[in-house]
Amino acid sequence: MGRKGTALACLLPAALLLALMLAFPAAAESVRAKKLVYDHADLLAEEEERALGSLAARLGAERETDFLIITLNGTGGPDIEAYVARFYDEEAPGYDRPHGNAAILAVDLAERDVFLAGFGKAETLLDSGRLDKIRGKITPLLSEGEFYEAFEKYLGLAHDYMGYRPGVNPDNILFKAWFQVAVSLVVAAVAVGVMAMNAGGRVTVNARTYLDERRSGVVGRSDVFTHKTVTKTKIEKPSSGGGSFGGGGGVTPGGRSFSSSRGKF
Repeated sequence: MGRKGTALACLLPAALLLALMLAFPAAAESVRAKKLVYDHADLLAEEEERALGSLAARLGAERETDFLIITLNGTGGPDIEAYVARFYDEEAPGYDRPHGNAAILAVDLAERDVFLAGFGKAETLLDSGRLDKIRGKITPLLSEGEFYEAFEKYLGLAHDYMGYRPGVNPDNILFKAWFQVAVSLVVAAVAVGVMAMNAGGRVTVNARTYLDERRSGVVGRSDVFTHKTVTKTKIEKPSSGGGSFGGGGGVTPGGRSFSSSRGKF
């Protein structure tokens, strides 16, 4: 009887867990990895898609935001912005709830379109200005066909930019680690230099110490300008050309607002 009791005691927790998973299928579903990469255009190898999905999940957890990637070889009719808006309404991505925090990068190979959007918290922390910056940094990689590198860079930049409060330029040199280290070294060097100068004692003699001003031959001081030179510099006007443009944000058919940026690659 003792052995039977021990066996039952071991089986009971497993039976309870199985019963809970059958009773609450949503709990079992949450154990599965969330789909964050939709490679409809087959731009990625299987291992690349898995690696990006894992990276997106890890970085997204730190920002409580779903980071999604969508590749297309044609949208089937709608504009890429309309496609992403409908995708958000129908697929309802979000870190902790449907239609929650999400950042989406969509690339259409047929039209050479690149589009980024931020929903929920990402609409504020990844506003249209920051999305423009991200797009500008990944577009050269997309143009060269380096899709994995471009998507990886998008995930890293989106994660980094969401770490800055709204209204702050995340590319400000003051926030760069190398600049902060350089400033620290300069301050340290100046401090050491001042200490070294003070260590040698105070200098009390200057050029006027032994000068008898009453008997010196200097009777006056004056500056005489004999020539005047004027230099003219032409100020160039900024060009109005450019092949890319920002999305500026919008609203989905379901009434959900988002920030956005779009262009060509």
